[in-house]
Amino acid sequence: MSDELGEQSPLLQSGDGVTPKRSASRDEDATSLLDWYLSKNEQRLDETNVGERLPYSDYSSIDFLHDLVKDSARLRFLRRRPGLRFKLISLLDQASGWIAAAIIGTLTACVAFLVDVAQASVSDWKFGYCSSNPLLSRQSCCAGKTPLLKINDLTSELDNLCESYVLWSEAYTPAFAIYVSFALLFGLLASGVTLLTKRSLPTAAQAPHSEAFSDDTPRPTPTGKVMYMAAGSGIPEIKTILSGFVIPGFLNLKVLVVKAIGAVFAVSTGMCLGKEGPFVHISTCVGYIVAGIFPKYRHNGRKMREMLSAACASGLSVAFGAPIGGVLFSYEEISTHFPRKVLLRAFLCSLCAAVVLKALNPTGTGKLVLFETKYGTPYEPQHYLVFIVLGLAGGVFGGLFCKLNLLWSRWFRGFPFVKRYPVLETCLIVLATTLLQFPNPLIRETGDEVVKNLFVDCNDGAARTAWICKMEAKEGNAYVGWLVYGVLTKLVLTIVTFGVKVPSGVIIPALDGGALFGRLLGQWVTSISPGIFALVGAGAFLAGVSRMTISLAVIMFELTGEVEYITPCMVAILIAKWTADAISAEGVYDVAQTVLGHPFMDLESSMQIVQLQDGCVDDLIPPQQTMDEITVVVPASGVSRQVLEKKRRQLQDRGLMDAGLVLVDEKNMLQGYLAQGELDFGLGTLGQLYPEDAEVRLFDGASETDLDLSVLVDRTPLTILSGAPLEYALEMFAKLGLRYLIINEEGSGKVLGVVIRKRLVAYLDQIKHE
Repeated sequence: MSDELGEQSPLLQSGDGVTPKRSASRDEDATSLLDWYLSKNEQRLDETNVGERLPYSDYSSIDFLHDLVKDSARLRFLRRRPGLRFKLISLLDQASGWIAAAIIGTLTACVAFLVDVAQASVSDWKFGYCSSNPLLSRQSCCAGKTPLLKINDLTSELDNLCESYVLWSEAYTPAFAIYVSFALLFGLLASGVTLLTKRSLPTAAQAPHSEAFSDDTPRPTPTGKVMYMAAGSGIPEIKTILSGFVIPGFLNLKVLVVKAIGAVFAVSTGMCLGKEGPFVHISTCVGYIVAGIFPKYRHNGRKMREMLSAACASGLSVAFGAPIGGVLFSYEEISTHFPRKVLLRAFLCSLCAAVVLKALNPTGTGKLVLFETKYGTPYEPQHYLVFIVLGLAGGVFGGLFCKLNLLWSRWFRGFPFVKRYPVLETCLIVLATTLLQFPNPLIRETGDEVVKNLFVDCNDGAARTAWICKMEAKEGNAYVGWLVYGVLTKLVLTIVTFGVKVPSGVIIPALDGGALFGRLLGQWVTSISPGIFALVGAGAFLAGVSRMTISLAVIMFELTGEVEYITPCMVAILIAKWTADAISAEGVYDVAQTVLGHPFMDLESSMQIVQLQDGCVDDLIPPQQTMDEITVVVPASGVSRQVLEKKRRQLQDRGLMDAGLVLVDEKNMLQGYLAQGELDFGLGTLGQLYPEDAEVRLFDGASETDLDLSVLVDRTPLTILSGAPLEYALEMFAKLGLRYLIINEEGSGKVLGVVIRKRLVAYLDQIKHE
């Protein structure tokens, strides 16, 4: 049983695998699908009688349709049983989804509270400490106290200072050195704990008596893809899981704890990353752990993924204080299966997370809104021209970011020393970040503080003492220079940082770049507050990077509480998406999936690819050798166990852990399908009770001496004709969540082939990059 989602699959994941390009010591980081080639071991396989191999050998998949039938059988059993006991059990079963959603939201908020408070305190240690309580952040230490009036090289550029907060040094150079030292220390800690989650995905073991290799031929040692489970935002992996694939160990308690601790230190370094993406991963881990308590989720991959979709909403809810935006984010950006009941449970989960987080009050403001603003100045029709410019700039930023980050990941992270020593890469990026950001007061602090400072309205009397407002009140071009420097620095540093082996997200850096550019543009539009353009620019830049639309517009509203500026944000977001799509078809999470090599099939984008092809389903038929290996002619007398053992070994030699055997009669007419997991269970576990020469019955009519595997056979596999359009197969896989589909010949109905999900995904990847 998988320890990731509880799927009952005795042979965990390896599929039909072409291995991504590796170095001599096996690349620890999955490379682009474009770089695939056959390893020496796989070339040796090709010289034998072993059939073809497909990509994604380290992943297995679930069958949504079969899980639906399994859940229906469970419900019928509960509701047809008489008595009060089963009536109560049935009622509890119906309420379990709502109970789980509420618990997930509550626990996610508790974890977010701890991360927020710890990160605020740790990041401020780069500047100084609170003399009354070193564990307090600068804001908490100085809350309600008289502001510090003394001005020197450093305090003139830091807000919220008081006598209780002691700077390490008031001189610029020593403060700079201490800042860099603490950032490097935090980078080491963040990367060090992330390495604790290094894990190889399961892969197929060679059969002990494989016929694919002679006695004097060295057999390849199966090694799965190496992943750092807590690295990155986790969103590409979650999208892969929710689409029906399995990544064992990605959502366990260890990853949750490491992700939370690593995010605290990673954000505290000041690198161009945020904790909002990791919050989505953390909430999904909480969802998996909580839902695993309930048997109906623990033993059903489809039901589990429904709860994980709801859990994702609470992650963004606590990240931005945006409960509605969190629900829409899960629907628009992450989930592939989102029925109405999932929407309602995501709503409850996100609501509970927001309520609990507001009560815990990690920011000390008593408000859920993270960057509350009250500009009070309405925009005029001519300002739409500025909003359009912000949208265009955001689209260019996002499109360039996606292209350049992909190139950077392939080039820089292709060096052996970077692959071998990910901590070194982190330290180099931390050093470059601190050296570039500390001299600029606008981007010296962490990303969320940068956004908060740039959104400020200098017309508000309480905000006029802020450093930004003081600079805008002065005459001269120094402040404009800091803004230009900040935009360029954020673009470069975000490109090289995204993908580093620490918990990290790209949402806050994109908001930073957009807010800086919007504030810069606002220096020449004096009729309204430049903070308004910072707000709209932040949304535009994030739209260009992530390609979010509806959910982002709602998030920007919930983030600031500014209802009046929803329309400008919508204009800029839509233009940014159009512009970014024209430059780069893939958003940041799609690029990450390409770099990491995770399988994913999005119906909308995949359909656009298929519609450009003049092909049909017979393009997906496996080679004849493969079909010979996976086809079993089942006579009326039963199948010899030796025949099935041979077929089983052939599947193992090819790594087809996600495949199975097509059962036909003497006329090659379909009789059923036996998945490899069930085949291994039947021959390995059940077969121990029977002699080696026992007949195997795959259909009804088994005697006491026969090994009966009929209960493991799918007698009604879905089929499609070979001449059907490719769009038919894509719709069936995407909307029904199939694991396999049988291809029949037109007219005769004879079996021509079988398509597994990995074959379809690999085919889509191939034609996409042709």
